[in-house]
Order: sequence, then structure tokens, then C-alpha cells
Amino acid sequence: MIPRSTPLSTIGTQAGFSMMEILVTIVVLAIGLLGLAGLQVSGLQNNQSSYYRTVAMQQSYNIADRVRANPAGVQAGAYNSISGVGSDPGCIGTGCTAAQMAQYDQYQWNTDNGQLLPSGQGTVTRNGNIFTVTMMWDDQRTGATGTNCSGNPQVDLTCFTMSFQP
Repeated sequence: MIPRSTPLSTIGTQAGFSMMEILVTIVVLAIGLLGLAGLQVSGLQNNQSSYYRTVAMQQSYNIADRVRANPAGVQAGAYNSISGVGSDPGCIGTGCTAAQMAQYDQYQWNTDNGQLLPSGQGTVTRNGNIFTVTMMWDDQRTGATGTNCSGNPQVDLTCFTMSFQP
């Protein structure tokens, strides 16, 4: 039975969705899902970048603690300028002098930096009684090698700087 309020001219034409409506719906849904996937990728990249910054901060505190634990090495100026990995003095099992401990700290710290961060490296400089730690890594994995801390990830490594007094 056909309800009286329905015009007779529309009875045969209302059979469901047309193919065109379905295609438009699929395109709109696909665009939405692609946008969602893009947000997911961006979120993962930002999460990885935050992780690297956290590691850089922990490594900065690590060398600060190493400096504070060796006041004789600080007095002798063994921590005044640290850059590069250096070499292992091989004295940990037999007992190290203050200078050897500073050499081991440099070796172990920058070895860890290279393992924990992509192209990770660190420097320590002293100005008066203030030590400045600079952590550098290739945050966006662009192959950058510059150490000028310019903020351009295509050229320079990403930098984190911290200052402390022993």
C-alpha cells in the first residue's frame, strides 16, 4: 500500500544510493583517513624528537655528575675542554688517577652519546667556574654534520646546551 502523501512520480525513482554517491563517499572517507595517517606520522616524529631531547638532557647531567665526582680532576683542569671520544686509559680495574678518571669519563660519556643518539656527540667547556655542556645529534636524520648549532637541521646537528657549577 502506498501512503497518500507520497507523489506517484517519485515511487519508482527512490531505489537507493547511486554509484556516484558511493564514489564521492569513498573519496571523502579516503581523504579523511589519509589526513589521520599524516597526523599519526607527525606524532611519531615529534615523539622520537622528544625522546632524543630527553636522552641529551640525561647525558648532560651524566657528565655534570662525573665532573662533580672528580674534584681533583677539576682542580687540575682535566675537564676544561672535552670533545671527541678520546681513549680508554684502562685503569678502571686497577685504580685511576684524577687525570685518568677524567680521560675515562670523556671516553665513556662520548661513547654513550654516539650509541644513544644518532650521530651523538658532546663537548664540555669551562669559563671561570662555569662548565657548559653542549649535546649534538642528528635529530631529523638528514645526514647533517655541522656543529655550529645554527638551528638548520639540513646543515647542523641539533643542539642542547646546559651550564653548571661543580
